[in-house]
Amino acid sequence: MILIVGASGTLGQVIARRALEAGKAVRALSRRPAERLGELKARGAETVAGDLRDPESLRRACAGVSHVVASAHAIFGRGAERSALVDDQGHRTLIDAAKAAGVTHFCYVSARGASPTHPSAFLRYKHAVEQYLRASGLPATIVRPAAFLETHAYELVGKPLQEEGKVTLLGRGAARRNFVSVEDVARLIEHIWDDPAAVGQTIEIGGPAENNLSNNEVVALFERVTGRAARVTRLPRGVMRAVSLLARPLHPGLSQAMAFAIHDDIHDTAFDAAPLLRRYPIELTRLDRWAEERCAASPGTRAVSS
Repeated sequence: MILIVGASGTLGQVIARRALEAGKAVRALSRRPAERLGELKARGAETVAGDLRDPESLRRACAGVSHVVASAHAIFGRGAERSALVDDQGHRTLIDAAKAAGVTHFCYVSARGASPTHPSAFLRYKHAVEQYLRASGLPATIVRPAAFLETHAYELVGKPLQEEGKVTLLGRGAARRNFVSVEDVARLIEHIWDDPAAVGQTIEIGGPAENNLSNNEVVALFERVTGRAARVTRLPRGVMRAVSLLARPLHPGLSQAMAFAIHDDIHDTAFDAAPLLRRYPIELTRLDRWAEERCAASPGTRAVSS
């Protein structure tokens, strides 16, 4: 039995769907399973209510489970749902529950760039949970994905351009970063389940070299694919820094997300897929081809093939 924590999220849904298609028993956890896990239940998943802030719910969810995938996050959380309670303390509680239940493999979805000195608290929490997991003694693998192309390229850039002809970029948009498909991350996790040597490892995954793009280049890509010219608005870094500072006591999620965006607007975070592909032969998704298929499938859009 595989427990997927964060099964209603972008990545969690894909992991659950692929596991079910492979004939695996899946237990999908969400705070509101009746509202958010209906499709997975219809596919055969066991759906359960649980909350990373509720230790008892995690103990119940881990009972009888062999594998756990932790893909939930609360980067934009505030108040009782703030990231410190979910992304940090909540995942430590989940690790404790998994260890007590005798889980044989724990897969933690972290993020590229996680470190104790990252300017975003979200990436510092990710690093702290990695350290806690390593110290727990649980057989575990840490996966560090690049930015999900479905969210960071399409939802934040391609979709508004496609539907409204306008895009808002945080910062100058000139630094390169990498975009990876959630489908590819799910494929990697499937390989990890079948690879005993993955236990104790930290594995980074990103898209192919063609996906090392600046936000400006992503805008240009979607302009070509959709046949629309974008009206681009840019939020200056100085404004971003002010928002991050002022929001910290009232909305820590917004503060840490803004700090994350500032970092990525300054630093080149391109990804070299060669080491990953030598170990796991995954056919990585190219953003340009994905965008052509996605936009062609949307009514009212003129997709332009490369």
